Amino acid sequence: MTLPKFKNLDFESYKPGNSKLSRIKNIIKLSANESALGPSPKAKKEINKKINLSRYPDAKSNNLRKSISKKFYCKFEKIICGAGSDEIIQIICQLFLKPKDEVIVPQFSFLMYRIYSKNVGAKVLYAKENNYKISTFEILKKVSKKTKIVFLANPNNPTGTYLKKNDLLKLRKKLRSNILLVVDDAYDEYMKRKDYVSGLKLFKNSNNVIILRTFSKIYGLASLRIGWGHGPKKIIDAMNAIKPPFNTNTVGQLAAIAALNDKNFIQKSVKHNFFWASKLKKILNNYNIVTNEVTTNFLLLNFDKCKYSANYVKKKIENKGIILREMQSYKIKNALRLTIGNSAENNKLIKILKKIFNK
Repeated sequence: MTLPKFKNLDFESYKPGNSKLSRIKNIIKLSANESALGPSPKAKKEINKKINLSRYPDAKSNNLRKSISKKFYCKFEKIICGAGSDEIIQIICQLFLKPKDEVIVPQFSFLMYRIYSKNVGAKVLYAKENNYKISTFEILKKVSKKTKIVFLANPNNPTGTYLKKNDLLKLRKKLRSNILLVVDDAYDEYMKRKDYVSGLKLFKNSNNVIILRTFSKIYGLASLRIGWGHGPKKIIDAMNAIKPPFNTNTVGQLAAIAALNDKNFIQKSVKHNFFWASKLKKILNNYNIVTNEVTTNFLLLNFDKCKYSANYVKKKIENKGIILREMQSYKIKNALRLTIGNSAENNKLIKILKKIFNK
């Protein structure tokens, strides 16, 4: 019997970081950039409410979009909600790209930009980075008549580096007006740098920029798969027309609204992250493990100057029940990505590192 023929998939699927270790039950997962403190108590309260599971969710996420509009001072009709921001990426690619169109992404960037682009037949071009930092010059070098979209995250995952306000504005100005710029603000809430401004603030009124946001990071709602995008009304209308009808679930919508309104918890999370990221960076640097500056809820660890390799340290740490993210899938050699955990998790990691390096 012959199977129906499907298209050739000429790309690697997304491979998340490990979440289990053989023979170890109580593992500490510091590999997926999840929230160190979990969700807001207000969000937990919403999740525990009695919800009518037999009814479809609000197909347009109207109440959540109203809350987003109020929180971020942006227009309701310019917002789309998705099952994580990666669904928004998928919808963008479905709407804009056809086979042989070109998409430009930074050399080291979130894998879903390239995966969804290739899935619709587009060609993905990789712009070289300078010391793991996005280069607007290299992006512009890749532009051709076939370029349709430029994807970038700011701050960037997995490198933790970022583009300054003026660099991002200059990039948009130098790109052709008919090239869509997609700026992923996933880690915006963690940023404390004075020369950084979010994509949402910079391009709120732009006609050729879409901003991505997520509830999976600082809001601690990764398992509920809630994200959103902001862009020109005509584009958002078209995206809403092709998105799945009930793509965001009722629990996720309610929890996201509550999380947005818990200002004190967000401030607590930001403070926790900055304290521990700064402390861990200092300790790692003492072992000649080079990291990016503190920008997000993770650090990229480079072992080129360290007496041990990334793989050696990874295995030693895993033997003690802690998982870090390998970087082979991003094609970054001799490196690991460390998510900032809660206080107990971070202290355990520090103790393990001291034993490994005998300090």
